[in-house]
Amino acid sequence: MKGNKWKRLFFILMAINAIILVFLLILISLPAKDQDYIAENMNEDNYVPFSIQANKEDLNRVINHYLEKEGLTDGAIDYKVLLNDEVDLYGSIPFFSQDLQMKLSFEPEALENGDVVLQQKSISVGQMNLPVSHVLKLVRDRYKLPEGVIIQPKEERIYVSMQKMKLKSDVKVKVDEFNLRQNDIRFTLLVPVK
Repeated sequence: MKGNKWKRLFFILMAINAIILVFLLILISLPAKDQDYIAENMNEDNYVPFSIQANKEDLNRVINHYLEKEGLTDGAIDYKVLLNDEVDLYGSIPFFSQDLQMKLSFEPEALENGDVVLQQKSISVGQMNLPVSHVLKLVRDRYKLPEGVIIQPKEERIYVSMQKMKLKSDVKVKVDEFNLRQNDIRFTLLVPVK
């Protein structure tokens, strides 16, 4: 009788583990909910425009200095952005007692209103093959991002609203061209006059 009792308890425990595993797999496979963003055109009447041409190396320094200065890399996940022929986001995600290294690569596109869309190209998280939408959802939920950066996991892209970025003296930035392969990066700096 005692052998049957332990056998029955073992199978009950195994069933509970199987139910939990199925539940976790269902949660992982559910699609992420996107945050919608409607692009706005900025009123430039109260601003004086200055055209700026940059290269990848200088812009790498500026982006990572901004992330560090704003305290955006001090969160649960450490990350940095590098501009090569595409926009690469490198970081690590705590996973049990280890940190998993990840790399997300995006193709940038400058929009007419001066904002930037980063379309997902490739992804790697350690040696795991994870769905892009789930990794982007994880990044959105765990990373501290600048205001105006909207991650849309279903669309597999990141929308960067340059108009909503908080810069000193209420200066605004519009991206005119963002071609990393040609190293052609042009901005318009809008300085307020009123």
